[in-house]
Amino acid sequence: MATALCNYKFPQITYGSAPLMNKEIAAQFVKWMFPDKMHQFKGILYLLLHFSWTWVGLISLYEEDRERFIQNSLSIFTERGICFDFIESIPKIMYGNEAAEMVEEADKLYKVVIKSTAIVVILNAEITAVVTLRAIIYILDSDDIPKERKAKIWIMTAQVAFTSILMQRELPIDFLHGALSFAIHSKELTGFREFMQKRNPNLEKDDGFIRDFWKDVFECSFSSDIKDENADTICTGEEKLETLSQAIFEMSMTGHSYSIYNAIYAVAYALKAMHFSKLKKNRIIDDNRFFQSPWQFHHFLQQVSFNNTAGEKVSFGPNGELLTGFDILNWVTFPNKSFQRVQVGKIDPMAPLERFLTISAKDAVWPLTFNQILPLSICNEKCPLGHSKIKIEGKLSCCYDCRRCPEGKIADQMDLDDCVPCPEDHYPNKDRDSCLQKTITYLTYQEPLGISLLVIAVSLSFISALVLGIFIKHQDTPIVKANNRNLTYILLTALLLSFLCTFLFIGQPDQVKCLLRQTSFGIIFSVALSCILGKTTIVVLAFMATKPGSKMRKWVGKRMAISIVLPCFLVQFTICVVWLAIFPPFPDSDMYSMAEEILLQCNEGSTKMFYTVLGFMGFLNAVSLMVAFLARNLPDRFNEAKFITFSMLVFCSVWVSFVPTYLSTKGKYMVAVEIFSILASAAGLLGCIFSPKCYIIILRPDLNRKEQLIKR
Repeated sequence: MATALCNYKFPQITYGSAPLMNKEIAAQFVKWMFPDKMHQFKGILYLLLHFSWTWVGLISLYEEDRERFIQNSLSIFTERGICFDFIESIPKIMYGNEAAEMVEEADKLYKVVIKSTAIVVILNAEITAVVTLRAIIYILDSDDIPKERKAKIWIMTAQVAFTSILMQRELPIDFLHGALSFAIHSKELTGFREFMQKRNPNLEKDDGFIRDFWKDVFECSFSSDIKDENADTICTGEEKLETLSQAIFEMSMTGHSYSIYNAIYAVAYALKAMHFSKLKKNRIIDDNRFFQSPWQFHHFLQQVSFNNTAGEKVSFGPNGELLTGFDILNWVTFPNKSFQRVQVGKIDPMAPLERFLTISAKDAVWPLTFNQILPLSICNEKCPLGHSKIKIEGKLSCCYDCRRCPEGKIADQMDLDDCVPCPEDHYPNKDRDSCLQKTITYLTYQEPLGISLLVIAVSLSFISALVLGIFIKHQDTPIVKANNRNLTYILLTALLLSFLCTFLFIGQPDQVKCLLRQTSFGIIFSVALSCILGKTTIVVLAFMATKPGSKMRKWVGKRMAISIVLPCFLVQFTICVVWLAIFPPFPDSDMYSMAEEILLQCNEGSTKMFYTVLGFMGFLNAVSLMVAFLARNLPDRFNEAKFITFSMLVFCSVWVSFVPTYLSTKGKYMVAVEIFSILASAAGLLGCIFSPKCYIIILRPDLNRKEQLIKR
């Protein structure tokens, strides 16, 4: 009808939603007392998101409406994570031989709805949909179906209204308890209820509709229509509409009635504007020719803007739609087949996005099966805390499995798409549903490991000092004088300082400790190794100098010691200075090596420079080992080469094993490994080189005489 009238340019106004037709034509000649349909679908979407209902179904009145929804509106739901378990249409009403097919289609629809795990069902239909749906639910109901499956929350669009035909008046309406429906925003009109109470078919002779209505709702007949006096109950015309059940007739103004009321006033205001427009042009108005050009009326209808008697503004948008919103009503049904619709929210398309939907969930009631607990309409149970969703191949996105959060991540909310990492200074608890504060750790003097290393370092320092005292006390004995006692004193002092420098590695790292720890260790150890190299070299040169005419005699003594120790010291010192100048070590905190701890440590700054320091010490060790090996066959009493060779092998073994061990340990144990390597290598030098000499000095002084040395 709308398309046919538009072809003849007849302006039209309807109280329902837009007819299915070309939008451009509709905008020109059709006005409807209904907001843009997309506002309603957007409102349903926001309602579903508000209650976290992601698994729903949809029923349309016609197959065409179903296809139109899939093509035009389905995407806005799926983009926001809403999945439809089913999208069906109500079977067409058929008669005669086709009635059996209609019943079969209705049975299929009922089974789809009842078997679905979706609790929320959207009813996208027209006024008559409730009549058909009510019949299907009542006729096909079975005691074999669990109550939990029958409980559905119906979300009805504003086009749907509750109507009750004569044969359905005794049917229950409890399936609507807890339903939510959209209605065009309306207000109660003053005097409307009194107006309805005064309706009387006997007084309204010109109203041909009211008599038929009266006979239907009161199930009676007027005496003028009865041929057999005993056929029907007689209508007196004095019956009161307020005595009727609400399921038969509502005394309050519904959204549809409100739209009709506004539509009539819109036409009246447009006609008035058109009338005055013609008067302004000094044209004589002939009532019979007033609508000779009906298309002219469209302009005035489009410009209509007025406040109705309820104080609500009525105007049309550019596409012919009413500029208004929707009320969200919650249905409460009672055993006497009456019901009440309570407003629990509203949709305001003109408001900012954050106020597009306003709803009060605490005021809503739900189907009795849920015991007033907000029902969940989801495909499967929500993923618990500590788990995240994982998609199931071949199923909709709302259907998923749950997996435990991986190491280092948590899920502190149910049904998260993905687990989230803890902050750097926190770690996941056992259940991976919350983050715990990491403890700060470093190698302390109070813990057993720190105490053990400290005791060892102090003991070895004491032994080094004791050996140094013994050598100073017996400095004039042949065994001390034989191998350059100045280098011996420097070596023992370097070993003593090496043991003491381990104190820089224990305790909370600070700027001073970080700057001195590796550099002091590198320089001191380089001095010790250069002394060993010098002692070995001097022994070799001493035997070479005994040959007649040898020029090596001038190099044997302090000159040779200085020429070896000083350059080695300067090279290592220069490396350390460059290291401190370009990228010095600094206090740092390692958040990642240990899952539950924050390690306070010294960041080496430049790793290359650190390994350069170790590499130079390795070079000195290799040269000393080679020289000592070449001097192994010289006379024993003057020769330390065998002991130095063994000490260098110990030193080499310690530091070769240090690198992989250091790299494979974590936390404060890395520091412990380095301390142990320093203590072990220094103790190896001290024990291998000086223990034989201390044995002779203390226990065998008879061997520490010049005559004995010459004899050997």
